[in-house]
Amino acid sequence: MSFGQRLQEVREGFERPFWIANLSEIFERLSYYGAFASLALYLQEKLNFSTQQTGTLTGLFGGLVWFLAIFGGAVADKLGFRRALSMAYLILAAAYFLIGSIGASWLAPIRNAVPLSLFVGCILILPALGISLVKPCVVGTTARASKENVRQLGYSIYYTMVNIGGAAGPYLAGLAHDHLGVENVFRISALSVFAMFFLVLLLFREPRKADDPPPPSVLDVIRNFGKVIWPPKFLIFLLIFTGYWVVFWQQYIMLPGYIHGYISETASVERILVTDGAIVICLTLVVNLLTKKVPAFQAVIFGTLLSSFSWLVVAFWPTVLGAVLSIAVLALGEIIQAPRYYEYIAKLAPADQQGTYMGFAFLPIGIGSLIGGWFGGQLMHHYGERLHQPQWAWYGITAVGLLTALLLLVYDRVVKPDRAQAPAS
Repeated sequence: MSFGQRLQEVREGFERPFWIANLSEIFERLSYYGAFASLALYLQEKLNFSTQQTGTLTGLFGGLVWFLAIFGGAVADKLGFRRALSMAYLILAAAYFLIGSIGASWLAPIRNAVPLSLFVGCILILPALGISLVKPCVVGTTARASKENVRQLGYSIYYTMVNIGGAAGPYLAGLAHDHLGVENVFRISALSVFAMFFLVLLLFREPRKADDPPPPSVLDVIRNFGKVIWPPKFLIFLLIFTGYWVVFWQQYIMLPGYIHGYISETASVERILVTDGAIVICLTLVVNLLTKKVPAFQAVIFGTLLSSFSWLVVAFWPTVLGAVLSIAVLALGEIIQAPRYYEYIAKLAPADQQGTYMGFAFLPIGIGSLIGGWFGGQLMHHYGERLHQPQWAWYGITAVGLLTALLLLVYDRVVKPDRAQAPAS
């Protein structure tokens, strides 16, 4: 196929809701990753939380965002993607503004009436309510508003958009942190998602076709949950894959404190964290073409292995460049597995349960952050602050990733999911 034919295929293969949803995803991710990049430093250096508390709270922020996407997918199926997205962006604008205002005088009566960790923990839960609606809507729109012949490319475009926001967010957060103060990182995030409310309201149309089934009833939603959970083959896969995200999220959980505590107090953590998004932006489409013929599940396993080894770089070479290279290797593993992961799950989902299945697709990301926050904080406290051998914390994270890859291989051989439901391409 010539380049011109391929370009024509792309033009005709995606409907307008695909582009609007994915454009809004850039700004949603910019807000999220900008906030996430500064969160650990905000908690530890501005609000004076301990290493363990910082890890747990950071993991809570990341974990509930993705865990609630399970329910967000079902709500999106019921409300429709347009209404769900509009509501989500309003919720997010308020949530990020509150995070940036934790230390504000107008919140002092509430802040002084309860333990600070409880107060902050409750506020950090709020973004999850919005993002839990955004993610299934955007991925579900990608599935509904793209033709079969370009759908795999559609997931790669979606993931590229995610990482444009993922790269821009930490970069802008670094600028805001340096010039406006860390609190204003979160207020800028609030403005970004507030703008997306108007974009969706004015330009997004529900990506439904004449032959689409009607939105599910409450009883249908409950039944859909039951179909996803039982028989448990799909759920077992999701629980095993949690280990990948324990490894991945350490760039936001352990790495910021590790850089300031053991590499350089003056290093800009936010700018270092741009690496992941920048690598994915530059290489996703290329890697997608190179690995197109690799079966989806094998690509997931290989990406998990590569990401697992990434943290050995900064463990052996504790420098700013070592941290950047670790994130670069982590990103390569992410590029290999992520689009194929969504492709694998999309093939399993019935047409009327796209939102529900895509909501469950985010379950490992959430559990991985919740476990990874607590686990990373404990590792760095034990090996860094007590034994003064912080590199051993990274060895522990690598071991989690290798175990995950091994369990995925066993799952593929023993549980034997239906190949007909999840073809390679």
